[in-house]
Amino acid sequence: MSEHPVPSSRARALVAGAYDTHVHIAPDVMDRRIDDLDLARRFAEVGLAGFVLKSHYVPTAERAMVVRKVCPDVDVLGAVTLNGAIGGMNPAAVEIAGRQGARIVWMPTVDSGNQRRSTATDLPGAKPAMWGALQADLHAQGIVPDAVEVVDADGQVLDQVRQVLRVIARHDLVLATGHLAGPEILAVVRAAREEGVRRIVVTHPEFTSQRLSVAEQRELAEAGALLERCFTTPYTGKVAWDDLFANIRAVGPERSVLSSDLGQPFNPPVEDGLALFADRLLEAGFTEEEVRTMAVENSRWLAAPATAPVSA
Repeated sequence: MSEHPVPSSRARALVAGAYDTHVHIAPDVMDRRIDDLDLARRFAEVGLAGFVLKSHYVPTAERAMVVRKVCPDVDVLGAVTLNGAIGGMNPAAVEIAGRQGARIVWMPTVDSGNQRRSTATDLPGAKPAMWGALQADLHAQGIVPDAVEVVDADGQVLDQVRQVLRVIARHDLVLATGHLAGPEILAVVRAAREEGVRRIVVTHPEFTSQRLSVAEQRELAEAGALLERCFTTPYTGKVAWDDLFANIRAVGPERSVLSSDLGQPFNPPVEDGLALFADRLLEAGFTEEEVRTMAVENSRWLAAPATAPVSA
């Protein structure tokens, strides 16, 4: 593995107690830097509270249960992503995930209509997303799930999406917007609020297939969403660091949450991601209080146990 920067002790202390709400680790259908059990042990060593297991293809709540039993000092949480592999916009899958204690539901990512249609390209020199090769292999074999749409031709949120949102609200899960486009994200966020969803995250708004404007980000923040700032997005060259910093300042650190999106073999150790992000933010002039709000306070609010009653 290539050499990577090492976080400062100041940054380590600053992000202590944080959750990393977006990691890609083994077991998975592609190569990953570390598995869930070893990562839990490393999180305990560096003082991080927990992490959310993100997979584009499989639900992870069962895995999280096992890791919590083996490593009870680290709060490992499950999730589900509404791609073709689990039936797309599937309220039954969300209901089962909620009953198993999952914490985050991602709107479709690799199979979203927006991702399929997107013609945006990475910045020169950016490292491509690992799932792109897997998607291309599946499609070459003729395994092409239907694109998962969230709005109709008039921009209205589909009934099945609202059914999913009601399940999310009933279990008090976190809604993350996945790889939707800007107008779709705003429509889904507004619908989620109408359906009673309490915690909403706009997934990496700087990522290639999102690239939300400051105006869009502000509108989403005003609608009650947190904007997720993923370490890998600038680290792998998909957005300039200065542009990311400008977006955070324009929307407000209090409306941002830091995550790593790490786990790829060529990227830094997952347990270093939040602290490395903190070092970059401090160098850019953000205060310790602002960094701690984004890294610790907001991530812990997302990871907090459900408060709504769950139907038996």
